[in-house]
Amino acid sequence: MDRTAAADARIPADHPFSRHLRRAAAAEATVAHRAWRPDDGPLPALYVSHGAPPLFEDGPWMTQLHDWARAIPRPRAILVVSAHWESAPTAVTSPAADTPLVYDFGGFHPMYYEMAYATPDASALAARVAAVLPSAEPLSQRPRGLDHGAWVPLKVMYPRADIPVLQLSLPSQDPERLLALGARLRALRDEGVLVVGSGFMTHGLPYVDWQHPDRVPGWSAEFDAWAAEALATGDVEELVHFATRAPGLPYAHPSVEHFTPLFVTVGAASDPTAPVTTTIDGYMVGLSKRSFQAA
Repeated sequence: MDRTAAADARIPADHPFSRHLRRAAAAEATVAHRAWRPDDGPLPALYVSHGAPPLFEDGPWMTQLHDWARAIPRPRAILVVSAHWESAPTAVTSPAADTPLVYDFGGFHPMYYEMAYATPDASALAARVAAVLPSAEPLSQRPRGLDHGAWVPLKVMYPRADIPVLQLSLPSQDPERLLALGARLRALRDEGVLVVGSGFMTHGLPYVDWQHPDRVPGWSAEFDAWAAEALATGDVEELVHFATRAPGLPYAHPSVEHFTPLFVTVGAASDPTAPVTTTIDGYMVGLSKRSFQAA
């Protein structure tokens, strides 16, 4: 039993994540997840609202994420830009197999700090990422594991941990720079690499009404509707000017790092001005978990 499976086996059998693992295993046993082939064309680029440990307690949301992953051919490798690693110049995590995780959250059950996601060596992906980025901006490697913006959703989407994963730092909050970074990564999609921007469509944690978690605040609903309209119409200019045009911004994003990975996703699209496909919507404790894929 590998380290990921051993860690998962310690989770109580009646826990929602254990039930999710059984559903995922049954789906794989019924119809194996088909691997990406060059004649499939480029994989989509994804923007994923990533949750945190509460995702592991939300059965329907886990099912949505896993079904989404299985609707896409199984990637050869996965590259994630997460809200939780802001670093310039651009860097990547250690590509070594079984890279440790970063448990960058607090106040949750101890089981979440024992979870593992022992992915294969990602050195080949690291080399390709370095090759597509500007030669004037050499890519560095950091002795850093995957943070929860990467491993939490991927553990739900690809629970077998058998795909190489690398995390790329978020080097800026400037939309234009991040669109350009996404455009550089676009070529990787033709090689079976899944490019993922990981954030949260609204992330106003200081303003959540924890006494009434089912209530959706006006600022969250308004920001989500604004973003949904811009994404559905391919209005990149509107998105780029979110700081002055998005309703509810100071509450929806007191800091913007959970929104800006979206620009890497849109930039990596074959046509950034084309409408995207929303795959998950709705709310968690009043925060929009809207997620989408761009062709």
